[in-house]
Amino acid sequence: MNKVVTKAYQLLRQPKAKVEQEIDQSKRSFVGGLVGASGLAIAPGVMLYETASAKPADQPVTNAVRWGMLVNVNQCTEDCNACVTACNDEHGLWPEEGSTTDSQWIRKLTVKDPTTNHSKSFPVMCQHCEHPPCVDVCPTRASFKREDGIVLVNMHTCIGCRYCMMACPYKARSFVHEVLENQLPSTPRGKGCVDSCNMCVHKVDAGENTTACAEACATDGHQAIVFGDLNDPESEISKSLRDFGGTQIRADLGLNTGVRYQGI
Repeated sequence: MNKVVTKAYQLLRQPKAKVEQEIDQSKRSFVGGLVGASGLAIAPGVMLYETASAKPADQPVTNAVRWGMLVNVNQCTEDCNACVTACNDEHGLWPEEGSTTDSQWIRKLTVKDPTTNHSKSFPVMCQHCEHPPCVDVCPTRASFKREDGIVLVNMHTCIGCRYCMMACPYKARSFVHEVLENQLPSTPRGKGCVDSCNMCVHKVDAGENTTACAEACATDGHQAIVFGDLNDPESEISKSLRDFGGTQIRADLGLNTGVRYQGI
């Protein structure tokens, strides 16, 4: 059994309080080492997502908002990959030459009805569940859900056990196998860690309230992806869901996903 899995089992066998103490000590040691080495203060959100990246201190994340996305499959074409390309550009996900790490935060999926041969293509990403299985199985709480519904991974406490990857029914998480170069400050990633769609949290916290995939889809002329506040009855996403409905992928699991689809 490799060291990563062994560590995961050890954490799972320990009392909850002790696990939290170990994680806290690890984070303090890591951050302290960086400060000592660089002599610079670490900007909130650059290193740890729990700090609510770039969000003013007087505007904390609350459950008054629940961010979500709505995909109109009827407006999504099979030959269009604008959302995938935009996501890769926004988060620096393009694999480097010779790399075996190929993170896919959003992928296009084509399904076909065998009785009619009618097919549809649509993007699938982390569904940002209200009850995320990835969070339930994470032994270090590296996988967590913010109050506003965005599900994230803290790379500094992720031990690479990949339990979350096995638990995700949407196959929406990737594993980083190698040391990464030229990372973007807004999307810190690390070798031996799991990552996935973060709903462009850096754009949300900067007040842009949109995602790279939604912007690209609109620019490309399809208008298939709508991002917005599911808790606001006057938001575009809420009005569209109210007027035309929306479907959850694997609704039978009772996860109450933040990503909904029309036309499937």
